[in-house]
Amino acid sequence: MLKKVTLLTASALTAFAMNTGEININNKDLEVSGQFDIGQFNDAVEPNTMFVGAKFLNADADHSDNDKADIDPYFEANFLMMRPIGNAGMRVGMGAKVNFTKDFASIPLGLQFAYKIPANSYVPMYLNGELYYAPSVLSFSDADSFLEYRLSYDIEIIKNGMVTMGYRSLDTNYDSAKGGDFTYNSYWYVGFKINF
Repeated sequence: MLKKVTLLTASALTAFAMNTGEININNKDLEVSGQFDIGQFNDAVEPNTMFVGAKFLNADADHSDNDKADIDPYFEANFLMMRPIGNAGMRVGMGAKVNFTKDFASIPLGLQFAYKIPANSYVPMYLNGELYYAPSVLSFSDADSFLEYRLSYDIEIIKNGMVTMGYRSLDTNYDSAKGGDFTYNSYWYVGFKINF
């Protein structure tokens, strides 16, 4: 009986879950991230609308504008609220992040969008974007400000399994005494994204 209840619960969770795992690579960088749908753990939250997540980026100095910079790994925890806008396949969200790397920490606030491209009768395709910014009041340690933007294009080659291609830019502005403005990472990437 317990086995049947466990299987039924697992099936129900996967039917409504919109958790996401993602791995992105290029010739020098590795990025791993995950987002979890709060709605599957809390009955008061509508599924597929509120998410918590984490990200790890092991970046290389070759993709920074400061070749002499000592690039340490980047860590992030994030929260996102996202809802559909109309019936045309557009979703818009707002969120907050807590991120840090060597001598740098900030709490950027931002917007995200996801658009399901209508000409996808054979293969579902999506266009995604995000923009996050932390002014000096939300920057800590040696940080002065933070700006991140990214665009990505996803092709769902199998159900809940996508190939993603994108571009990211993370701009870490330090206090002028600690090195000033420099782009932590700015480069193209490809990867896999799964929904579960």
